[in-house]
This record gives sequence, structure tokens and C-alpha cells, in this order.
Amino acid sequence: MRAVDSDEAMAEACRLAEEAVAEGWGGPFGAVVLLDGEVIGRGRNRVLCTGDPTCHAETEAIRDAVRTLGPACTLELVPRPEGADDPAPERARMLLGAEIYASGAPCPMCMSAIYWARIATIRYANDWADARAVGFDDQHQYDDFARPLDRRRVRIERFRPDLGAPALAAWAARPDRHPY
Repeated sequence: MRAVDSDEAMAEACRLAEEAVAEGWGGPFGAVVLLDGEVIGRGRNRVLCTGDPTCHAETEAIRDAVRTLGPACTLELVPRPEGADDPAPERARMLLGAEIYASGAPCPMCMSAIYWARIATIRYANDWADARAVGFDDQHQYDDFARPLDRRRVRIERFRPDLGAPALAAWAARPDRHPY
């Protein structure tokens, strides 16, 4: 691998977006993950070629980065960053300190994946208004997340917590649990 600068990283993300469109794989979205200036993951939207609504460019790039680094690296426990509000003293490294370059501002699902991956920086070329202009509008999701659970578009309700409790208890009792 060789180091790339921000312009090269964004150019690659946008090239991947164009490739997704040209190949008919999915919408006009591409992403790359950089760690220490090196591209460790690439992704393009693959929703149309897979039928999987989670195959967005950012999630695909994160999955590729994790394959590149391997679980020994991503699951290595590291101390909680100073000043973090995380109650755990250490967590799995995941993609801590990485950057993601995306052709478009991430949707709510991709934002969640980016948070879980512990990526430090997001850079995007096209904003939400640009995506909306070509038929991709996530504003309704952001609006819905702000509503109380009983007023959301998707019905969400707690059901049979007695069935879920044993799995939580088993995790809590496990002396070698691995915080991620």
C-alpha cells in the first residue's frame, strides 16, 4: 500500500461511485477508508446487484477495511480515549483513527456503522441536497428518529423481555467478554 492524500482519496471514492452507476450495481455512491494515509478499504453502492439494502458504499468500505486489517487488529483492546464518555475502560480498536471519504454525505445507517467502527473523520463530496436532487432523500429518517417511539413511522414496541434477558445475563456473567 502507498500513502495517498485527501484529493486522491476523494477522487477514488468518486470513481467508485461512477463505477457503481456504470455497472448498474447501485446508486451513485463510493467510499474509501484510510488509516495512516493508506487506503485500507473500498466500497461502492451494490444494492441493485445484491438486493441487499445494507450494501451502501460506506458499509462496504468498512467491511473491506476490516477484512484488510483482520480481527487480530480490529478486536485488539485499547484504552478508552481520554475525555471519552464511554464507561468501559477499554474497547476493541475497530477502525479507531481512520478516515472515510465518501462521494455523498452518509445516510443514517452508514453514520451508525461509522460510529460503531470508531472512524474519526468523515469527508464527503456531495451533500444531502445534492443526493435529494437525484432521488435519494433520507431526511424523513432523521425526522423520524427525533420522534418518541410511539410516534415513529415504523412500529416499534418492546415485546417479551423475559425471553431476551437470559442472553444479556449470559453476556454480563461472562468473565472474558470482549467490549466492542
